[in-house]
Amino acid sequence: MEPDTVGLPGPRGEEVIRVTDTHTDGDRVTWTFTTDLGAVHTARCAVRDQLGVWQLDTVSDLAALLVSELVTNALRHATGPVGVCLTRPSVRSGVLLVEVSDPLPDPPRERAARPDDEGGRGLQLLAVSACRWGHRAGPRGKTVCFELAVPR
Repeated sequence: MEPDTVGLPGPRGEEVIRVTDTHTDGDRVTWTFTTDLGAVHTARCAVRDQLGVWQLDTVSDLAALLVSELVTNALRHATGPVGVCLTRPSVRSGVLLVEVSDPLPDPPRERAARPDDEGGRGLQLLAVSACRWGHRAGPRGKTVCFELAVPR
């Protein structure tokens, strides 16, 4: 699945990705993680725990996997804290919005991983697993987000 795009050129000639409106009412939780390697495990556990509280165990493993991929990417390429946000929009039941932010403004780039490569598959995994995904630049870096379908 390709990111949800509007097909307009960005300021540097890149394609603009349309991201689900995150300024909506609903349940929301956010975390900020340091750049140590334990952040991936901590983020994965935090996501699983919160989805258990929200009784969304059916998407817990997938959400935790995708968050760990994006947090790993952020730790590899950015310097500074990594933010994770889960939102259950009240106006769009049946959707879980997940956002991972880092201070690097560069958009994520898919790469073709060779069979023996240990990395390079995170965005491909995201693309085939999420209902929609995209990214946006912000004043302090970028946010990569994705949506998962959840029971109503």
